[in-house]
Order: sequence, then C-alpha cells, then structure tokens
Amino acid sequence: MAITRTAAQSPQNHPYVGMWVTADGQVRHNLLPNGRYDEARGSRESAYRGRYKVTGDHIDYWDDTGFTADGTFIDGVLHHGGMVLYRRE
Repeated sequence: MAITRTAAQSPQNHPYVGMWVTADGQVRHNLLPNGRYDEARGSRESAYRGRYKVTGDHIDYWDDTGFTADGTFIDGVLHHGGMVLYRRE
C-alpha cells in the first residue's frame, strides 16, 4: 500500500524510517530518524553515509562524499539504483 503525501515530511515523522534490505541481505539502508542514513554492503558496515530527504514516495540521498542518488517507494518497497529493498521489521 502506497502512502501518499503532498509535501516533504520531516524525517522524524515519516513512515519510511528504519532498515531497508535487499532480498539477499547484501545491501542494507538504515534510514535514521534524524535525516541521516547509513548503508552497509556485504560485510562492510557503514560503507556509505549521508543525509536523505523524503518527499511523498520519493527519496533523495546526499552521500557525505558528494555523491547523490534517489529512489522511489512503491507499494512498500524501495527501488533505488537498480536495487529493490524491503522493509526489515
């Protein structure tokens, strides 16, 4: 079920805060309630870190190194950079 919003939500109160993981568990995005994210890849914890902003079902990432990326939440699944990530409860 998609959650629709018209304005940007503050990170502290949007429903996408939490851990998002690929089916094989190799990529893990932890969307923190303070607007920061921490991405792990394989055995490498904190491979990427930065800030993010959610607007409706769209997410923009700004890595601390200057890299930018984005994604879309569709029916409770995060599509980002050719990957599909699922909410880990």
